[in-house]
Amino acid sequence: MILIGENIHIISKTVRNALESKDENFVKNLLKIMQNCDAVDLNIGPAKGNLDKIFDWLLPICTAETKLPISFDSSNIDAIEQGLKLTANPQNCFINSTTADFEKLERLTDLAIKYNCNLIALAMSKETGIPKNADGRMDLILSIYEKCIEKEVPSDKIFFDPLILPLNIDQTQATEVINAIRMIKESFEPKVNTLVGLSNISNGMPSEIRQIVNRVYGVMLSGAGLDGAIIDATDIELVKILRMIECNNPQNDIDKLYINISNMVQCFGEVEDIHYDKSDTQQEKIFKTLKILLNKEVFSNSYTQL
Repeated sequence: MILIGENIHIISKTVRNALESKDENFVKNLLKIMQNCDAVDLNIGPAKGNLDKIFDWLLPICTAETKLPISFDSSNIDAIEQGLKLTANPQNCFINSTTADFEKLERLTDLAIKYNCNLIALAMSKETGIPKNADGRMDLILSIYEKCIEKEVPSDKIFFDPLILPLNIDQTQATEVINAIRMIKESFEPKVNTLVGLSNISNGMPSEIRQIVNRVYGVMLSGAGLDGAIIDATDIELVKILRMIECNNPQNDIDKLYINISNMVQCFGEVEDIHYDKSDTQQEKIFKTLKILLNKEVFSNSYTQL
């Protein structure tokens, strides 16, 4: 699974202030944190005002500090192209992201071809928003795919994101995304890729439960066939778990439980198929989180304490 670090993100007030004030050391420290990933996401939003032409300053720092590919994450298409121009290896980079909206899809597929880079495509449009079920997401994905084929974007350069919604807003959406990933993996030949913004699942939750929710859901998605995830690189345990799942090399009983969860999803199993040590507090929390994500129990911010 391709892991993309999300930690340079202007939604964070601290990150935004650092970018606006051109705090080079702050950026370098974040890049060091993300060295455990396979790529770095640079989320600069609309890149206007104080962040106009920010890639002119940011890209040289990134290329000097890391050899990792860049995910150019902006609603400003001109800024994305400027970033790609400044990159020595655009073929390894990501455009993050297009939607099914005609003008945006037209321009960003053109950029993907021009720079031979990867294209992240979101299952949404201005007209529909994010559909509530996997079938609705697939309708948008198919329309995006048709444009990609028309423009001759290689299938292995396409990363479809079915879009995770926060668990505490709509519990049913966790399984809808799993269903959408399965459908994507089964529907295209040549194969395309799937990718999610993993931290979205725990948005709005107390900090003390966000990591376990992200970890368990990441494992479930791996079982569904997920190819890539944009993650919080500061969660070193999450990275370790996802690498362990990919290599199938459990080191302890917790790892074995995570592998069993991944296998359960892969084999369309049932939560009752999962066996674990109920006297182990950590395993019990993992299992409770699994049941919440499968919508078998009602979520609350204190669910791990019940």
